[in-house]
Amino acid sequence: MKLATIRLDDHRTAAVRADGDHLVELGQPDVGAVLAAPGGLAAAARANGPRHPRAGADLAPVVPHPGKVVCVGLNYRNHIQEMGRDLPQHPTLFAKFADTLIGAGDDIRRPVETEQFDWEAELALVIGKEVRRADEDEAVAAIAGFTVLNDITCRDWQFRTREWLQGKNWDSSTPVGPFLVTADETGARPALDIRCEVDGRLMQSDNTGDLLFDPVELVRYVSTTLRLRPGDIIATGTPGGVGHARKPAVFLQGGETVVTEIQGLGRLENRVVREDV
Repeated sequence: MKLATIRLDDHRTAAVRADGDHLVELGQPDVGAVLAAPGGLAAAARANGPRHPRAGADLAPVVPHPGKVVCVGLNYRNHIQEMGRDLPQHPTLFAKFADTLIGAGDDIRRPVETEQFDWEAELALVIGKEVRRADEDEAVAAIAGFTVLNDITCRDWQFRTREWLQGKNWDSSTPVGPFLVTADETGARPALDIRCEVDGRLMQSDNTGDLLFDPVELVRYVSTTLRLRPGDIIATGTPGGVGHARKPAVFLQGGETVVTEIQGLGRLENRVVREDV
């Protein structure tokens, strides 16, 4: 099953289920609300509301207001090597905030304060049920499904200090979507091709099966420290090929089109637009 959040002409959003060439409203304002509601995904599969053409739908972030966005750094071997770091013994975690999130076709806002605006294609998982200190089976059951995310980063701000938060949290910078594809279609440890292109040039290409810490392990680890709730997002890390590690380095200046795609999950296509402050 594929779920999305769309924007409608009356300035509201609606959670929808893909049904062929149409999107069926589910009676909730967004996918996060679907997951938190009684019945969750089972109720979403039965819902039958107004229908909209799938083509041309205005896609909001698949979960517009997650309580938490937990991100993982250094989780593909080739990216760790290109960044000159040792393989980690534990997941490297940082947070993003909901104000960073944009839809699958929205513009990425390039801040005037950065000179090193970089791409990071990522597999993201979405939590479907509350869980704390999950064991293996509980972690698998807590994963509602997967989506596509690009953790656009201001590298010069990221490396100002040992902590990465200020490089990762810029308003309207992080596309996520287009759909939540439920875990019954992918499995809890999907091995899917992932790629990122900038103006048609392939920058990243890998497979999510190469993650050092897979989605189930990440749910177990993160839920040890704090409670995960429906709609929370965990971004699992990016493969090699980021602009910062290229020689010479390559960064987004504005005007580029960034395409982020994961096999079976969908495609983000976002134009980079320089902010005018």
